[in-house]
Amino acid sequence: MSMTGGCQCGAVRFRVDGELGEASICHCRMCQKAMGGLFGPFVEAPVEALVWTRGEPRRFQSSNKVRRGFCGDCGTPLTFEYGDRHVGLAIGALDRPAEVGPSVQLASPSKLPYFDDIATLPVHPTDEPAAAAHLAGIVSYQHPDHDTVAWRARD
Repeated sequence: MSMTGGCQCGAVRFRVDGELGEASICHCRMCQKAMGGLFGPFVEAPVEALVWTRGEPRRFQSSNKVRRGFCGDCGTPLTFEYGDRHVGLAIGALDRPAEVGPSVQLASPSKLPYFDDIATLPVHPTDEPAAAAHLAGIVSYQHPDHDTVAWRARD
């Protein structure tokens, strides 16, 4: 099995050759801040199976035990690095994130109080004329969800 991924601008790309490990979402405050979201979604990969195919992430030591990798150009969170055997890859940075479903929640005491109610929120229909017109006018400058020979991020 091979899984690829990378950042939003395309400056950093990676490939994992082999099986991915456990996928989880972490509710701790450090993951919330590092991801800029409600939780940190990560999937475990063996360090020796991870290859940086374009660029390399910058890293921030977020605690005495964890470094977090991110793109130095666009800021996309990429890794949760803890030890020398495994690395957590941000699920959203994968080219095929739908193939990696979390199987466990971590640090649940820090879960935001409205998290469990999110699935019950109304869904904004995208086929309404105003929404459809807005979406049709969007031109994405993000790197596509597959490897490319070359890619120049838009300035």
